[in-house]
Amino acid sequence: MAVPVADVEMPEVGLDADGSEDERRAALTDLATRTWIARTPLGYVITRHADVTAMLRDKRWFSAIGLIAQMQGVDDAEWNRRSGQNILGMEGDEHQRLRRLVGPAFTPKAAERLRPFMAEVINDLLDPLCARGHGDFVTEVCEPYPIPIICELLGAPRDDWELFSRLATDIFRVFNGNLARDLHTIMNAQDEMGAYMSKLIAERRAEPRDDLLSDLIAAEEAGDRLSTEEMQSLANAVLLAGTDTTRNQLACAVELFARCPDQLRLLRDEPSLAPLAAEEVMRHFGAIRGTARYASETLTYRDIEFPASTLIFPSFTAANHDETQFDQPMRFDITRRSSAPHMTFGSGIHYCLGAFLARAELQEALKAVANRMPDLRLDGDVEWKPVSNGIWGPSTLPIRFTPGH
Repeated sequence: MAVPVADVEMPEVGLDADGSEDERRAALTDLATRTWIARTPLGYVITRHADVTAMLRDKRWFSAIGLIAQMQGVDDAEWNRRSGQNILGMEGDEHQRLRRLVGPAFTPKAAERLRPFMAEVINDLLDPLCARGHGDFVTEVCEPYPIPIICELLGAPRDDWELFSRLATDIFRVFNGNLARDLHTIMNAQDEMGAYMSKLIAERRAEPRDDLLSDLIAAEEAGDRLSTEEMQSLANAVLLAGTDTTRNQLACAVELFARCPDQLRLLRDEPSLAPLAAEEVMRHFGAIRGTARYASETLTYRDIEFPASTLIFPSFTAANHDETQFDQPMRFDITRRSSAPHMTFGSGIHYCLGAFLARAELQEALKAVANRMPDLRLDGDVEWKPVSNGIWGPSTLPIRFTPGH
């Protein structure tokens, strides 16, 4: 007989614990040794790798990204309509259809063809920093790094990099926690992006190229194709999912390597470790620390009944430090090989569509940093974004190293 979740005895925790990231990570890891579930002010946090994986793979737990407005007391019909068309929050048959159609465009091969360009972009950004030997890595490198790559992926010309950067900044306001204030700015940026992408799509229909838009236009299964509106929505999703995540994950990685110089030296000596290093960074210090799901109907899991609309918060941080899955999980080791995947890309039907691209971007950046900043160290206090941010990392990252590389 299933027990209602409200009647289950369990620890109560806050979603935004105080202290440093190391302290929060340690607290979550300790919580996972005591319980797989804990109560929060809004719902329930899920702490263990196996349970996070199982619940994310259960299609009856829906993505809560579409609830951002509701949770902030914002009710706008147009915003609600757009949210329903976003692949990041879409569910059911329509979501499966879109994933099936666009999946072939997000392959390892598609990411590999961009590696030379990624290396060029990161080294161009590092040049002035490496000439000085000090600076703010976030503003000088992390912020501008992904925009040219997303533009190259979509086939947008170099002249439009600044436009994409401005639109990305406005669209990302969705995560600032003040949707009532930023709603129209966000939608205006979406409209501008939509008009721009509509023009670019028309150009690619007439003259296909070796880019994502051409691949999406060519995508077909049993006569089914993407509409122009669907491709516009996907372009917005690519911009949203592929820019801020890369910025923050790279910043987290560099901050971590600055505190672990032995691991940076190892990567410099053995650049072939870059794929393992990227995975270990995302496991140990992921920029996406969790996600949110809600029960689409009354569900039973582990003999516990979750009423419809119950919110859960699968913790990637806790799952990534589950001692039953990872040996010495609090240790940062770029030679680590584990049979368990880290959870930073999620799991199930909403597993990160751009995972291959994200991996390649991080690998190329880490190789360049290790090679050109051999004695990297922090040069002052690191300022962090609010822990309530869905995508999290340093807001400033002062570093110092020997110039000239």
